Amino acid sequence: MSDDNYTLTVQGLLRKRAYLSGDIEAAHERLNQMIKELEHLDATIRLFDPNYEADMIRPKAFRPPEDWAHRGEMTTRVLSVLRQASEPLTSRDIAIQMMKERALNTDDLQLVRLMTKRVGVALRGQRTKSVVQSAQGPGQYMVWRLTTHP
Repeated sequence: MSDDNYTLTVQGLLRKRAYLSGDIEAAHERLNQMIKELEHLDATIRLFDPNYEADMIRPKAFRPPEDWAHRGEMTTRVLSVLRQASEPLTSRDIAIQMMKERALNTDDLQLVRLMTKRVGVALRGQRTKSVVQSAQGPGQYMVWRLTTHP
């Protein structure tokens, strides 16, 4: 690797680290704000019912809306998962990997089905552009991989 490439690589890594560090700091600030808001809600509940145990309220799982991803974001993430894969993956495998990356509940079967459908739509769009290829996988499943160009 030449010195110029080395320098550019290091600069890129430093810039990426700075952005990531900023994202973590913003997430901490947001978390602290949510904790304060939760404490205020608990105090308000106790005003109306001093015996109510707010800790007994079960948290509700985050459910992304139908239009959760920005235009092109789903495709970008799908292709990123395929780039990292050592073997072809089913659309369900890709969806579960994406959910893990976003800390979504992979035990929520309805959400897994929704994400699998959205991944399938993104994959079919990329197949028509010859970016990905599909092949018959186990059972009736299709497996997907990036197209290799000579």
